[in-house]
Amino acid sequence: MLLYVIRALFLSIIIAFLFVSINYHQRQNEFTPDAQTYRRLAIEKKDQGDMSAAFDNLLKAFEVQQETTKTEDYMAIFVIGVSVAVLVIAVEWLTPKKSLNALAGIFFGILVGALISWALSPVIEMINDVWNLGLAEATVKIAKWIMSICICYLAVSMVIQTKDDIRFVIPYVEFSRQTKGMRPLVLDTSVIIDGRIADIAETRLFTAPLVVPRFVLNELQVIADSPDKMKRNRGRRGLDILNRMQSSNAVDVQIDDTPPPGVDPKAEVDHKLVAFTKNCDGRLITNDYNLNKIAQLRGVDVININDLANAVKTVVLPGETMQVRIVKPGEEARQGIGYLDDGTMVVVEGGRDHISETVQLTVTSALQTSAGRMIFGKYAQTLAAARNGGGARNGPPARGGTRRS
Repeated sequence: MLLYVIRALFLSIIIAFLFVSINYHQRQNEFTPDAQTYRRLAIEKKDQGDMSAAFDNLLKAFEVQQETTKTEDYMAIFVIGVSVAVLVIAVEWLTPKKSLNALAGIFFGILVGALISWALSPVIEMINDVWNLGLAEATVKIAKWIMSICICYLAVSMVIQTKDDIRFVIPYVEFSRQTKGMRPLVLDTSVIIDGRIADIAETRLFTAPLVVPRFVLNELQVIADSPDKMKRNRGRRGLDILNRMQSSNAVDVQIDDTPPPGVDPKAEVDHKLVAFTKNCDGRLITNDYNLNKIAQLRGVDVININDLANAVKTVVLPGETMQVRIVKPGEEARQGIGYLDDGTMVVVEGGRDHISETVQLTVTSALQTSAGRMIFGKYAQTLAAARNGGGARNGPPARGGTRRS
């Protein structure tokens, strides 16, 4: 939005400067005697016998006539000036745009533009003399001012759009945004479809705004329109989750249309996400393992929902007791597999004979893997039978003790 304001201000300055300059020179010409007046004065001085004054008046008449022949059409000057300004804006418009993040970039661009303009000013005078264009001194000054404004504008625009790469040209000079306060959280397509981000945001854990880039929303729409039923359901679920977050008062969701800088529009969404997050100095929220690694290699902060879920899972220590329902046999003999409410897998030694029963176990160890957390324990007793009022049950004893009901 700020670039549009700069464009309008630039065009307004050019038009106002042309109007003032043309009006000023027209008024100067009104107060300047014409060549006929000087010739008449020269004749009068000649009749009076003052040949020196007559010669001076004739010389002034010649100079005024020469200046008059050099006077350009002011309307042509105005049209040319406005055309150059519009051309400069069109060239800047067609270049990749970046949002204005550092005021220092503007000052640096103006400084560079002023230096370039100062170096090119003699070139205009040289062109006027070598090519014998016959431009008046006032016109040369106007041309210099217009050139200076255009060069400063282009320099500011280029510094704003390439401030992240300026250090490669000028060492130790870098215009990186210094973020104070909350950094935006950029959502990945997979984390929106997953849906857990909505529940986490409802707890008001995130105080920073959640940003959804336009290309992520477009990918969700493409998935929702897929002919494959599974993909279509996932895409529609993602759109529903996004709509739910936008309707919530506890979540600040923003749709950002800014294109990622320096990335081909046809590039993969993962590359766009990394570039977009790095440009806005945000943090990327995802549950994609590969995207997580790529973002870390590019120096982008990542919040992995799976890691967050593992971090809030139940912490158990060896020797503690817990309850779990055995749902299937394990890979080893006499092992049973159960799951906690948060999805943590529990391997119960001696639980193979108690499938579909709720048992109590003693924790022996816990293992944290990339796939999640696993808990290992020994069977202690069956709880379902005790609640059903049954007496002692016969069965194989658990390792290290007697099985009781």
